[in-house]
Amino acid sequence: MRPFLCAAILIIATTDSSAQIVESVGNRALGMGGAFVAVANDSTATWWNPAGLATGPYADLSIGRAVTDLDQDETSAARRDRASWFAATTPVVGLSFYRLKMIGIRGTGATGQPSVNRQDTRAGVSMQSFSATQLGLTVVQSILPGVNAGATVKYLRGTVRVGTDDGLRSASDLLDEGEELDGGDAENQFDLDAGLMAVAGPVRLGVMMRNIRQPDFGTDVAPFSLPRQIRIGAAIDAEQSGGPPFIFDVDADVRSYATSTGDRRVVAVGAEQWLWSKRIGVRGGARFNTVGAQERAATAGASVAAHNGLYLEGYIVRGGSEAERGWGFGARVSF
Repeated sequence: MRPFLCAAILIIATTDSSAQIVESVGNRALGMGGAFVAVANDSTATWWNPAGLATGPYADLSIGRAVTDLDQDETSAARRDRASWFAATTPVVGLSFYRLKMIGIRGTGATGQPSVNRQDTRAGVSMQSFSATQLGLTVVQSILPGVNAGATVKYLRGTVRVGTDDGLRSASDLLDEGEELDGGDAENQFDLDAGLMAVAGPVRLGVMMRNIRQPDFGTDVAPFSLPRQIRIGAAIDAEQSGGPPFIFDVDADVRSYATSTGDRRVVAVGAEQWLWSKRIGVRGGARFNTVGAQERAATAGASVAAHNGLYLEGYIVRGGSEAERGWGFGARVSF
């Protein structure tokens, strides 16, 4: 496994794709702005960094839903992401189920530059929807003291739908219409995610690569593939050095990847603090897209212990009138 993972981390070939964003899953992760690769110690590590399971609890189970919208009026582009999930993990193995949907719209005049006449760019709008069901099996292996490697083998069943519109309706109306687009046949693909996690006292370092095989679900008329996404992270866990239960993380995408609203390469920062004997957790963060439209967003989230080991969790994200907006909620059992 070690040579394979090392080789996988070094692969950085490019592709022209329209992708589900990395920040789609996990209430803790999204409450921290998407800075989670070096934290990833709950069952959503099956999405964020498979190697992180080795640093988690004896057992962790989570269920949740997340919603993200982006409406770039100046470029006549918009995106709507929906995700729901169930994951159950131990420090050495995990099972996960994700239901994902992405709807993107773009006018023929949208180039990423401000338009003089917004209505002109709404003519000839193209819409594309991608929905997928993902089943994953995650395994983790220790390779050195404090260093772990993990991989998630994924089975995906995905469908691409396309449509056009010559009207001048709002982005939200077009996104709603995208929910009902006619589609082609579902396609089945196998893919792989991989990650590394190193922990030394309060310092945590992580790297993850998603969509290693870059599965293709589209056709010549409606091309769609999931591009390889690589992210690195570094975190400080104060509790491991005798401090309070506080953790701070910084993540950065190694390379950009394409989405329906333009290229994306994110830098994210986030923090999490647990209070009152870890019965309440509060978190916050921010992320910055360093390419394309260069959106910025701030996030906040919380966990509340409803019972021993049972947490109710949620988050919100706000980025202004032309940037990301979203929310999520769920529950997690950890012991």
